[in-house]
Amino acid sequence: MIYLALVAALLALLLLLAWRWNVYPAVPLALAAGVPLALTLLVPFWPRWIWGVATLDAALALVALLDLLTLPRSRSFRAVRHVQRVASLGKPHPVELELFNESSRTFFVHLQDDRFPELTADPERFSFALPGGSRVLLRYRLRAQRRGAFTLEHVYLRVPSKLMLWQRLLVLPVRSELHVYPDMQQLGQYALLARTNRLALLGVRRTRRVGQDNEFERLRDYTQDDNYRHIDWRATARRRKLTVKQFQSNQSQTVVFLVDCGRMMVNRSSGLSLLDHALNALLMLSYVALEHGDNVGLLCFSDSIQSFVPPGKGRRQMNRLIHACFDQFPKLCESRYDEAFLYLQRHCRKRALVVLITNLIDELNAQLVGRHLGTVAGRHLPLAVLLRDPRLFEPLQPSEPERHDLFRGAAAADIVLWRHQVLTTWQSQGILHLDVLPEHLTAPLVNRYLEIKARHLL
Repeated sequence: MIYLALVAALLALLLLLAWRWNVYPAVPLALAAGVPLALTLLVPFWPRWIWGVATLDAALALVALLDLLTLPRSRSFRAVRHVQRVASLGKPHPVELELFNESSRTFFVHLQDDRFPELTADPERFSFALPGGSRVLLRYRLRAQRRGAFTLEHVYLRVPSKLMLWQRLLVLPVRSELHVYPDMQQLGQYALLARTNRLALLGVRRTRRVGQDNEFERLRDYTQDDNYRHIDWRATARRRKLTVKQFQSNQSQTVVFLVDCGRMMVNRSSGLSLLDHALNALLMLSYVALEHGDNVGLLCFSDSIQSFVPPGKGRRQMNRLIHACFDQFPKLCESRYDEAFLYLQRHCRKRALVVLITNLIDELNAQLVGRHLGTVAGRHLPLAVLLRDPRLFEPLQPSEPERHDLFRGAAAADIVLWRHQVLTTWQSQGILHLDVLPEHLTAPLVNRYLEIKARHLL
């Protein structure tokens, strides 16, 4: 009975330590406690062993108690997180953690930052020895798999005792706001390549414009494709390098994006949803259009109107577009195209390039989209951007075809042929279209916009 009472008291002590101070026994203590426990089972056969077992238990309890006192206090550590508030979807985002040991003792620390299922870190955790009165700077890269607002609130520490018999879990309050937007790094990359006339690296091709633009934009270095009549000889003599004048269109046009946020955009490709790919390409084209002096607007819809940004120009308009779409997610509902186009008709009366980004999966959906695009074809210039489902096109080119692959390929070919017929019908109705894979959308969409500008279709 005395032994059972001691065991009950020990369990109560362990529960108190875990509940009040987040202190837990480590694996070495459990293994060490297993030795006297095994000897206790032999006491009924050799009763004289009971004093030896009791002495061993007392020694182990004393060592464990002394080792318990070597654990850090709750105020022994302090953490600071340095992270930029804005991150790009799917891109590595640098994070810095500063951990301060404000005690006089050295501790071996296992550290892990706050986490969400949509956020992955490289590396995930750190292990290091931190001397007393010192600090350590830890760096890792955070990659977000979902857009939206996240709040990182804590830093988690696991600190073992001196003899590794105990471990204490410490939760340090460190609050940081993180807003994950669509791919923002591509905008800086485009601006850099545009300054050096290397946009071909992004897949953006040079488009020959019909007619002449007569508004001077800037001076730049001469390239092989430039018209020699545009050479500025004074600037060339001053710089001792061939320099040409670059002109831009002096007419301001309007581009309005209609983004489907319904069930058509739920599927994923290359780790991102179709809506994520659409927003990445949308922001890139918005940046290009605003650089050309055009007005850009945005309408996100599903079973209702989710957000609307009236057409505008300038750098502030880019910020409005980013904030309007960063927290938009695909919904498992049927999209109301009628409400979207009716809302567009009420709030955008000036002729515009209407870019509808969606997907087609059945005949009813195709007829509905085609009817609404045909309705606005007289007032606006519609451009239908359809995102291909990669899983639909994979069976068309199997690596090692088998018998069942032939049936899947035939079904996929039938769907692709139907899709081609729909696009041909739209083209005859004056509806421009673009049918590409989601991960390859950005460059073709920008090229189509530049082509429309060059041909003065608006």
